[in-house]
Amino acid sequence: MRLNKSSYEQYKEYPEKIVQFGEGNFLRAFVDWQIDKMNKEIGFNGSVVVVQPIEFGLVERLNEQDGLYTLYLQGIKDGKAVKEHSLINSISRGIDPYKEFDEYLKVAENAEIRFIISNTTEAGIAFDGNDKFTDSPQKSFPGKLTKFLHHRFKCFNGDNSKGLIIIPCELIDRNGEKLKETVLKYAELWNLEKEFVKWINEASTFCNSLVDRIVTGYPRDTIKDIEKELGYEDNLVDVAEQFHLWVIEGPEWIKNEFPAEKIGLNVKFVEDMTPYRTRKVRILNGAHTALVPVSYLYGLETVGEAVEHEVTHKFIEDVIYEEIIPTLDLSEEELKYFAGAVIERFKNPFVKHYLMSIALNSISKFETRDLPTLLEYVNRKGQLPKKLVFSLAALIKFYAGKRGEEEIKLADDEDVLQSFKSLWDNFDGTKEGLNSIVNNVLSWDNKWKMNLNNVKGLTNLVTYYLDKIENQGIKEAIKEVL
Repeated sequence: MRLNKSSYEQYKEYPEKIVQFGEGNFLRAFVDWQIDKMNKEIGFNGSVVVVQPIEFGLVERLNEQDGLYTLYLQGIKDGKAVKEHSLINSISRGIDPYKEFDEYLKVAENAEIRFIISNTTEAGIAFDGNDKFTDSPQKSFPGKLTKFLHHRFKCFNGDNSKGLIIIPCELIDRNGEKLKETVLKYAELWNLEKEFVKWINEASTFCNSLVDRIVTGYPRDTIKDIEKELGYEDNLVDVAEQFHLWVIEGPEWIKNEFPAEKIGLNVKFVEDMTPYRTRKVRILNGAHTALVPVSYLYGLETVGEAVEHEVTHKFIEDVIYEEIIPTLDLSEEELKYFAGAVIERFKNPFVKHYLMSIALNSISKFETRDLPTLLEYVNRKGQLPKKLVFSLAALIKFYAGKRGEEEIKLADDEDVLQSFKSLWDNFDGTKEGLNSIVNNVLSWDNKWKMNLNNVKGLTNLVTYYLDKIENQGIKEAIKEVL
């Protein structure tokens, strides 16, 4: 039996209030799940019209199932491993603007539409000067959006009450500001009315947002068992972790229109999302990056193994609580809550997150995720954060490309790989030779945005730890920083 409204007795229709650019796994496991919960628990009474942002997508499959799909949430919940599923009934229909452009514009004429939400990948919020106003559709997402907004503006004669709340979820900094800036560039390119530009500025609210949930998507390996469990065929099964966070920077009145907080969803409406973005990058991403070289050289393969192992678990907890959190400006309570959630997420038994998949481009990741913490720690404490320095030393050893006799399949920019290869090929086995490697690596101002040899004591401490790792092995060397 195929999942659709005929086979689902509890199927409900809701007024269309949200236009969503993107039909992929993430939005269905994040935004559409939240709207489904608000409909069922608080009477939000709204549904989502999904717009396929690129020429080839899932809209046809979505319509075959009348917007219905099953979402599995699996991970640590209240300290226990939990796997649960629900049937999501928040999508009214999908539209392919490449085949139904008139229908796409017709949605803009619906007075009840209040929100626009998007996730078109990081490359989606981009200006394409080749897009024309007369195209049907425009190639870029912001081009399509500008056309949609202009159609709405004309339909309602510039009525400010028909402006929209626009919340992009693309993983770029200040995504709402970037999207608005791009829409205004199209208005200029297409010589659209000054009144339209005024309507964009005054009637529509572009919010910056930060999203956080690991979504693994369609479970190809286990779908037969899942459909046997469910008792129906579902081509859109989606899988995600339990944890979710949505930080929305915008006027406080928006939370009255999107009442997610009222049912306990982890949605925060804030005046400035910068501290939350910094918290995520430093704690979640920074811990990942600090963990990888240490745990991999220790002989472990996955994040789960690393946080379950007595030694590497202590290492990463110490990095987070003793070195990262003291450099951040949110309340200690919020920071510790988030840190605890991060450790739980790392332990998720349903997700096998390989260390080597996180190791991709580790030098640039260390620069953006861990170096700011290292420098801020020095600034606030007047001393070096020893465990982060140890992680940097382990990273340099990691790029030697060997774990014992086993070759490490390094993946980074070619210039990084070649530089490390040259340094390690010429290593003469002495402490002076290690110091030369460290001095050289820390001097890469094109990678670090500064010469790290200028940070007091850093060169000597990295060399000291690298010497320990090289001559005693990581298992012995790590004892000193713990």
